[in-house]
Amino acid sequence: MGFKCGIVGLPNVGKSTLFNALTQTAAAQAANYPFCTIEPNVGDVAVPDPRLDALAAIASSAQIIPTRITFVDIAGIVRGASKGEGLGNQFLANIREVDAIAHVVRCFEDGDVTHVEGRVDPIADIETIETELMLADLESLEKRILPLEKKAKSGDKDAKEQVALMEKCLVLLREGRPARLVERRAEEEKAFAMLNLLTSKPVLYVCNVEEASAHDGNSFSARVFERARAEGASAVVVSAKIESEIAVLPAEEQTDYLEAVGLDEPGLNRVIRAGYELLKLVTYFTVGPKEARAWTITRGTKAPKAAGVIHTDFEKGFIRAETIAYADYVALKGEAGAREAGKLRLEGKEYVVQDGDCLHFRFAN
Repeated sequence: MGFKCGIVGLPNVGKSTLFNALTQTAAAQAANYPFCTIEPNVGDVAVPDPRLDALAAIASSAQIIPTRITFVDIAGIVRGASKGEGLGNQFLANIREVDAIAHVVRCFEDGDVTHVEGRVDPIADIETIETELMLADLESLEKRILPLEKKAKSGDKDAKEQVALMEKCLVLLREGRPARLVERRAEEEKAFAMLNLLTSKPVLYVCNVEEASAHDGNSFSARVFERARAEGASAVVVSAKIESEIAVLPAEEQTDYLEAVGLDEPGLNRVIRAGYELLKLVTYFTVGPKEARAWTITRGTKAPKAAGVIHTDFEKGFIRAETIAYADYVALKGEAGAREAGKLRLEGKEYVVQDGDCLHFRFAN
């Protein structure tokens, strides 16, 4: 089950530096000029989850396998990208392929790093990119709605519903607001997703600050957080410079470095977790002597579909799920203790898997 989060931003805001640190590789060339990233670089990263280590310790698991999320470093977007400026069309196509957007915003002053617009203004930067994405969505919808309107007039019910949804999106976009804010019913979600609009994707603002502001942020990042709250988005603060320095240190030296700069954990852990939450994902665990493993599912997934993430046969032949809540598994020192205390439950096909559940699936071959 692959989930992709695309890293976007204007040139020279620290996207590639952040991506390199995130994946602990130098796959993306970080340089002080626009378009240094031409092909989107892809990095598959583990989602940090201390619960997995705790479970593995209790079960004496030989192997620990975390759940993962994919980050795609997309080249810097510039004003006019929706009309093909820079490498606009290619970049916009790359964004269509991701599930969510991590929008890196420059929140630091540095005369040595050129800003493509000649000033540091994170809100203006956000609006530049959002405008390009909205213009691309407007153009896309205006082209697609014409043939559908003809079908709708002939009495096609599905076409009527699609046109109504498109019109709601067009109203917002023409007002300068992203499509993700459109009001829609639960039964319209599938049709809305199929529109594949750039501005329909959930957004995480990543405020790239100077080293001294890595813990609490600064006045620039405060403005971004205020905007994120207003539009129901998420935001985190990181210093890409610090993260790139941590990434090349041996694991045993990273803790000392973090303490020296006043951080409890790498800022990238927050980015990864925030991306995971942004996509409305939850984790369940399978635990045994061979391995302790985390599995990714979307919030609200029922037990058979959750089982299918491991193997399609598990979903087809699903009988029931032996379920222990994470807190019970830890408090009672494992499966045997949970079973004795009556905390192991047998759940059926309608059970909605909860974040942290420790599961063992029973299925018919």
